[in-house]
Amino acid sequence: MTHAITIRPLTQADHANWRRLWTAYLDFYQTTVSEEVYETSFSRLLSGQEGEYKCLLAEVDGVVIGLVHFLYHRSMWSVENTCYLMDLFCDPSARGKGIGRALIEAVHNTAKQDGVPSTYWLTEENNYKGRMLYDQVATKIPFVIYEKED
Repeated sequence: MTHAITIRPLTQADHANWRRLWTAYLDFYQTTVSEEVYETSFSRLLSGQEGEYKCLLAEVDGVVIGLVHFLYHRSMWSVENTCYLMDLFCDPSARGKGIGRALIEAVHNTAKQDGVPSTYWLTEENNYKGRMLYDQVATKIPFVIYEKED
């Protein structure tokens, strides 16, 4: 029996489920954030303000099992904005059931409806399971990322 995946925007009532999934995402990347970052991030996701991140959740049978954070921003290479898909996570118990694909497609379709024609994201080189999906739904580009911190 196949259960339908519902993709919907984050609401205030989703705080506990969002936090549970985002914490698991951060654990996957072996990192943590402060309580202030959790609360600020959640507040920003709900602000609806232009230039802030947005969040979609995936549900199956009323259970929240996935999340995606994304942001529209300007590009110097086009007139239109572009969409940066920052965080994508599916509960490990639900992997392989199309949740990640559904979230990626929902972000890209939402962006297109908002006049944003392209979506991109980054992942770690060794995220082999994620990359198996990404190779099916998008084109890998040859850019290398650098980061400079104080």
